[in-house]
Amino acid sequence: MLIAEVSKKFELSQDTLRYYERIGLIPRVNRNKSGIRDYTEEDCRWVEYIKCMRGVGLPIEILIEYVRLFQQGDETMNARKELLIEQRKQLIVKLKDMENVLERMDYKITSYEQTIGEKEKHLI
Repeated sequence: MLIAEVSKKFELSQDTLRYYERIGLIPRVNRNKSGIRDYTEEDCRWVEYIKCMRGVGLPIEILIEYVRLFQQGDETMNARKELLIEQRKQLIVKLKDMENVLERMDYKITSYEQTIGEKEKHLI
């Protein structure tokens, strides 16, 4: 699959895909005889995985480390697992923080709705 197709499929710019490859966020993509990137299904799974992880805020440095460990083989499975466990713990904290913010926003929205309702009563 060409980079333009991967870009469209995952809604990432071609520049972003090249950048991800250059910094080691996704493994090196093979090229065809003309030197054009030729993404395999495995490459696309990496792109999808990284997009998913970045979408929830995992740091690029952590993901680069994960890819580096993955490329070293099965002897790094425990290290990869520990890395993911730590990131999961951090996501749980962020999730709780986000739930608190949502509660505050809901309170404010309800307050505005009540205030608007009261003001509209006086206009009738």
